[in-house]
Amino acid sequence: MQEPNTAARPFSTLRLFFTGIVMGIADLIPGVSGGTMAFIMGIYEHLLSAIKSFNLQVLRLVVQGRWRAALSSIPWSFLIPLGAGIGAAILGMARLMRYLLEYHTVYLFAFFFGLIIASIIAVGATVRWTRGALAALAGGTIAAYFIVGLVPLKMPHDPITLFFSGALAIMAMILPGISGSFILLILGQYAYVLEAVADLNLIAIIPVALGIVVGLVSFVRLLSWLLRNYHNIAVAVLMGFMVGSLRKIWPWKEVIETTLDRHGKPIPIREQNILPDFAAPEFWVALAIAVVGFFLLSVIDHMQTGANPVMRRLGWERRPRQPQQQDWQVTS
Repeated sequence: MQEPNTAARPFSTLRLFFTGIVMGIADLIPGVSGGTMAFIMGIYEHLLSAIKSFNLQVLRLVVQGRWRAALSSIPWSFLIPLGAGIGAAILGMARLMRYLLEYHTVYLFAFFFGLIIASIIAVGATVRWTRGALAALAGGTIAAYFIVGLVPLKMPHDPITLFFSGALAIMAMILPGISGSFILLILGQYAYVLEAVADLNLIAIIPVALGIVVGLVSFVRLLSWLLRNYHNIAVAVLMGFMVGSLRKIWPWKEVIETTLDRHGKPIPIREQNILPDFAAPEFWVALAIAVVGFFLLSVIDHMQTGANPVMRRLGWERRPRQPQQQDWQVTS
């Protein structure tokens, strides 16, 4: 497989903005990764390539004062609407997501549970299931299942720890199925970093930011290389991450252990999944919401690929879109 060009498909500005909104909303939910949404919306490999465009060649052009050449090598028509959507979601939806997380957690997690189940089916239909792919799926599932079940550690807040915490968090955020904020929580840095951002504590913010930059630049290149050279195995692993992450977003949980946030409010740090009360109205509402999420994702996937197995099973035949020569630009 060739490495995808970020403009190899006709992504409209509106579609990229909407995808950014979905990614931003996901990043606001503990246990849900923006990378998962990028994967679901069909822009994952294009996003990796766009991030890779920030390379040493661009830095060299900037140092030489060749600003126009440096700027022209970055796919802004892809990144700007996507980034605007992410920013709009974080700024505009943070309060709503906080409200839903506090008062309607079951319904919110049910929706994302349905989305991810549908995405697993859609992605699974694109994988050639060899023994190696099955092993990769199992490995990714076990790894994600273990990671999302970890209990937060007691770690120092020195610059070196903050640097590596930022690097690991951004790596997780890029991966489907693993939340970057949850990695910070596991490493005992989540509350500290939030407080540092709120207080503009540059001594803490700078090492985290440097770790994010280094982790993003290096890890994206590794992922791109894996997708280019071992695409089938890599996609199976990423699919496994999504399967394993279902443990974290199972809607019905029992809190075992809590801690206090920076405002003195108790927050759960250790939970176990439980069966719902099948006779309660809440269960049936949550089930309906999960079904809506499932079919919403399936319809979106079928509209862009024409090959979603659920929609085809239901009799909706749609010819898969064939890439054309003129599709080498993002449309407006």
